[in-house]
Amino acid sequence: MKRHFLRTFAALALGALCTGAWAQAKLDKVTIAGWGGPISEITNLLVEPDKGFFRAQGIAMVFMPGTGGGDAVRNLLSGQADVAFTDPGSLYAALDKGEKLRVIYDIYPQNIFNVVALKSRGISKPADLKGKKIGVYSLSSGTLTNLQLLLNQAGLSEKDVTIVVTGLLNFAPLMQGQVDATAATDTGLLVARARGVGEVNVMEVRNSLNVSSDIFVVREETYQQKKDVLKRFLAAYRDSMQWMINNPQEAAALAVKRAINGQNETVNLEVIKLRNLSSVSPLTQKNGLGAIDVDMLQKGADAWKKIGLVQRDLKMKDVVSADLLPGK
Repeated sequence: MKRHFLRTFAALALGALCTGAWAQAKLDKVTIAGWGGPISEITNLLVEPDKGFFRAQGIAMVFMPGTGGGDAVRNLLSGQADVAFTDPGSLYAALDKGEKLRVIYDIYPQNIFNVVALKSRGISKPADLKGKKIGVYSLSSGTLTNLQLLLNQAGLSEKDVTIVVTGLLNFAPLMQGQVDATAATDTGLLVARARGVGEVNVMEVRNSLNVSSDIFVVREETYQQKKDVLKRFLAAYRDSMQWMINNPQEAAALAVKRAINGQNETVNLEVIKLRNLSSVSPLTQKNGLGAIDVDMLQKGADAWKKIGLVQRDLKMKDVVSADLLPGK
């Protein structure tokens, strides 16, 4: 009887292993090319091992770090990734070169970019940036393109300032006096304040143009050939984002072990709250998370052309597709 029990147990265990292996094999791999690393503001992606939002949709999600939105697009175009987590400016630049791309989801419909200066520098408005050294995350990041947009609103251009690449921790050079101001994001500023940056003046890009901060972009061929996979991917992302909106405290606690900058749970919570706010808009409240404001993206494209960042007239209605959004 004991031997029969052992054989039965072994058979059941083997069956379970085979079933698990089969289920694993059925997962569709989707690689996201990120603009940055695994940081706390994307905790909804980082908690996949804990929450399984993508597994529940039959997706094996892989996150590929990057150094700016342009880097994310390059990783997409090279075939290393299936989806780019990138900023509109990087999309416009790729479209301007003739790349065939599709926007399938608006991640952050609120503009989160800003330019920050210590009050002691006497820089309080964009016009004061003339002749100054300004830090950016990288030359392929949204910090640069949004800085250029802000400068244009003041009648300035990149030629009127000195651009300094400072990396993701771009507030350290500001605090050390290596730059006069730094282009950043709302979460970057929050972390800097937690670390004692001191009194600062903040110039927010959304006051000039509230174009989205980040969107999901895919190659045209991927859009045409993998609609089912992409639809499930977006449903999983939507679920992960809704979870973070509903459970910011849990997300902050999980970020401690999942995010490379998540050691401080209190700071995590504030970062997550900011990112939750940037994920919603009047349009998403009406049509659901991820809803794409084509008109605003068009205003962004027109602004980028006006300041010379792109040369072609870009028609966003031709590259935006809302048919894969959850509920469609």
